This record gives sequence, C-alpha cells and structure tokens, in this order.
Amino acid sequence: MTTTGTGSWPPGLPRSLDYPRVPVGSILRAAVRRWGARTAFVHHGVELSFTELGRRAHSVAAGLTEAGIGRGDVVAVHLPNCLQYPAVYYGVLLAGATFSPTNPLLPPAGLSAQLTDAGARAVVTWEPALPVVRAALPETAVQAVVVTGPQQIADPAAPVDRTGFAVPALSLGELLAADPADAHRDAAIDPEDDLAHLACTGGTTGVSKGVELPHRAVVTNVLQSACFSSGSVPVLDAHGDVTLDQFGSPAEHPTRLGTGRLINLTPWFHAMGVIGYLNGQVMSGATVVLHDRFDPVGYVRDAVRHRVTTIGGAPPVFVALLQVPGIAEADLSSVRGVSSGAAPLPVPLIERLRQLLPGAVIGEGYGLTEVTMQATGNPSHASGLRKPGTVGVPLPDTEISIRPLGGGDALPAGRRGEVCIRGPQLMRGYAGRPDATAEAIDAGGWFHTGDVGVLDADGYLTIVDRTKDMLLYKGYNVFPRELEELLFALPGVGAAAVVGRPDPEAGELPVAYVVPRDDAAGAALTAERVAEAVNEQVTPYKRLRDVVFVEQLPVSPAGKILKRELAAREREAAAG
Repeated sequence: MTTTGTGSWPPGLPRSLDYPRVPVGSILRAAVRRWGARTAFVHHGVELSFTELGRRAHSVAAGLTEAGIGRGDVVAVHLPNCLQYPAVYYGVLLAGATFSPTNPLLPPAGLSAQLTDAGARAVVTWEPALPVVRAALPETAVQAVVVTGPQQIADPAAPVDRTGFAVPALSLGELLAADPADAHRDAAIDPEDDLAHLACTGGTTGVSKGVELPHRAVVTNVLQSACFSSGSVPVLDAHGDVTLDQFGSPAEHPTRLGTGRLINLTPWFHAMGVIGYLNGQVMSGATVVLHDRFDPVGYVRDAVRHRVTTIGGAPPVFVALLQVPGIAEADLSSVRGVSSGAAPLPVPLIERLRQLLPGAVIGEGYGLTEVTMQATGNPSHASGLRKPGTVGVPLPDTEISIRPLGGGDALPAGRRGEVCIRGPQLMRGYAGRPDATAEAIDAGGWFHTGDVGVLDADGYLTIVDRTKDMLLYKGYNVFPRELEELLFALPGVGAAAVVGRPDPEAGELPVAYVVPRDDAAGAALTAERVAEAVNEQVTPYKRLRDVVFVEQLPVSPAGKILKRELAAREREAAAG
C-alpha cells in the first residue's frame, strides 16, 4: 500500500522522478559551477568554497590515479568529520574507485576485519589514529596509505607522520598537489554496475555486512531526499551534470537552494551522514559547519552565530540540546526545519521541540544503509501534514509493504508487521554474501528490513520496533519502544531504553535503563515512581520489572542506542 492523503505530498512534485544516468561525481561538478565562491564547509573557522572543494577533489582523484588507484579499487576512508573529508570522498569517486566508509574509533581487530571484508586496496586515515592503523594493516590487502591530520585543516601542506608502514604512505597534501585537470576520469564509470559505496551496516544488533551501492543508487537517493524536502526536480546543467530545479514556492519551502546553513554532527561514515549531510548539502548549495564532537553549549552558540536554517541529527542530540541552560532564550528564529533520523524520535520529545522552535517544521525520516539512506519522510513543506510518532510517507518511486513477521502477503492498513521496501535506491546486495542477500531481498524485489511497523490509511509509516529488540514475556510480544515512549513522557527523564532480563520462568522481563535529566524533576525520580507511572498505563505482561538509573546510555557514532550492550549486561548479571 502506497496511497497518501491530502497534505502528505509536496505540491507539484511528481510521484516518479527522472533520475539522470550519471556518476556521483556529477553532483560535485554541477555544484561547483552553480555555487562557486559560496562557502561549502567551515571547520575550526577555516572556510572551504565550492570552487576550492572542486579543485581539491579533482586533485585527490589525479593523485590517487598516479598512485595506481583507479576504477574498481576499494578505498577505505578512515576519518572523522573534517574539512578534508569531502575532497577525499569525491576524489575517490572521481578516480573511479569505490568509497568504503570506516569508523575511525574502531579498535585494531575491528578495523582489520572491515578492511579485509571490503578488500580495501588503500586507506585514507587520520594521524591520531595511526597506532590503530599500523596494528590493523598486516592482516589486510591494503597496498597504500594516505595520512592527513588536524594540522592540515588550516594548512593542507602541513607535514604528517607517515612512518611505521610496510606499504607506501603518502600525505594527503601530496595528492592535493596533483594537477586537477588530470582528474576527469569518471566518464568511464558505468553508473548501473560500478560501485560508488561499499558501506558497512550499522552493526547495532549483530555482525556488520558490506552493502554494495552502485553510483545509480547513490545519485537516486540523494535526488529522492533532496527533491522531496526542497520542492525540486532533477535537471541537468549545460554540461550534463545533475542539479536541482526548485519549483516549490518560498511560502512552502522558505529555505531556498543556495541559502541553507547548518551544523553537522552526523558522521560521514554513516549512511545518513554521507547522503543527507554531505551529498545532499553539496547539491543544494548549503553551508555546513563542522564540529569535532558534540558540545551542546557550543552547538547552541554556533547555531545562533551562524543563523542556522536547519537542525538535524539523531534523538540523543535533541535530548541534550533541550537541557542546555538558557536554550529557551537563545535566538533560534532562523531555524526553519528540524530533521531527525537514525532512531525513532519519541513523541514527548517532538512536543518539547515544538515549544522551543514554534516556527520550525519538525520532521522525521526512516531509512537503512541497504536502501542507500532514506526510504520515507514526513513532509517538510509548510502546509504538509506531519504526524508525530510516524516517519512519514514513502519517497518518490519508493514502495512500503507491511508483511506478517512469519512471512506471507501484505497486511492491510493498521496491521503490525515487518517493514519491507522496494525502490531504485535499494542495494545490489551484501558483498560476498549471496545467501544473506537472498534472505534479505525476496523474489519480488522487496527488502525485508527486520523492523516492525504499521502503515495507516494515509500511507504514513510508524516504526514500532526492531524484531531483534522485541522481548518475549511468557509467550507475549513486548515492544520496547512502546514503553520508551511512556518513559520519555515522564518529567525528569532525559533518555531511556528498555531491554530484556533473562528469566527462567517468564523468558524475558522488561527492564528500563533511565538517564535522569539534570534538573529538579530528574533529581526527584525513583525507580518505584518510574515503574508505577509506566505500569499503570500498560497491560500486565508489558509492565516494567525493574528500573536502572545510569549517567548515560551506550550510543553508536550515528546516534543509535546500543541496546545489545545493555542486553549483554543483563545476560552477564543473570549468568553470574
């Protein structure tokens, strides 16, 4: 079912878009011509224009080609968000190579496993992480290392440590010295077959897998997301490169192309980061301010200073921002939109954001690495119908189907089941895992997400929970998110997660981990009061059996709560 009701669709936006058959590098080339001297990225006060970004990206591509890295080679980008990242990302793709994002916080064994699994031939890394990289490389097929570091933010030619490797090690500054005119090499790329990304699944519930995303899928999803959110359609510029034509009115889409400003915390090694907060912003001509780490006070200060038009991230970001002293008095009148992803946004949190930012559209989207990034979104046009608690409607050319958890035909509106997705942004498959691919994508082309959801009569999707997070209490299904919504609604609760505690008779007992807010209401919380407040609102089998107060919850770099760590803690306690 994919029908949508009044107000769910941007006025004038076709339900199906024309996706040009171009490689990802086309996004950059069009943006450089269109936005030119406008600032694309800011990091530690250093500004990078679109023109300079284009020059650097093409130099990186030429430098990689000189180093023997080209079409079909996998390049692992082992960097935090930094001013160098966009040029490296586009440079890899312009050289015809495949971008494989890697978390710079991985330990040596984890990094080695990911590099090996991806078949990486080169790695671009961060100088502070060199001890980990040196320990990880011996068991891999990596043949070249490129090093950059914090000192190269302001001075791209600054020296970096390249010692201790058995393979050639270059400075990113050397690549940037290559002639950018030599880098127009992506004309040979086949957007249908050549991989742009070999991305890793989040791994919050199990072993990560490499997701194969051709150039076609990446360009498609960038366009789906950007067109839906900005009221635009894809067009080719005079040189045949892809950009946007914004037909939506300023009344419906007040943030016009080439005027957006935002602070980005979402890691670019995550799907939401590289599609929404890198490619999407480059295509739309936005200025992105980078922060090395999440400092809520510093975030609010820069949001005011830069007059940001959008605030985006995962739910823990918004929880922390709402607790910044003086946040209610901060001048955030420039904010026109709030965009949440990576994990469900509790309804009580949405209400608190509305009170803080009455003039902003608050929207939530849903996606996975396997669908490049985004599959659904709440309408972002001013008159759009946004349903709190839902993740919106399917993007153009995207279908959502709800299937029984045990398999079977699509369920009618209002019935709970597994969320299945079909669309042109779907991955080719899991690298080297044909069995896992066949298990995830059925014969009809539907990707089975493992998420439990419901479609309403207007086509809005609500994510109930992940099937792997679901608890079984005496044979009854207990979905933690239902309990977490109730916890978030309690005064004094800053964050919460519910997991199962092993029990020989019941199977699993629902247990809440709660982070109290740093205020009077948080100080007044007790386990008994929290459990009582939740349990009086649910049926007996869903009741919380314990409440554990913690200072913080384990969170992935993408902002997802790592429930598996909490569940492991419960299993260890039960075994001990």
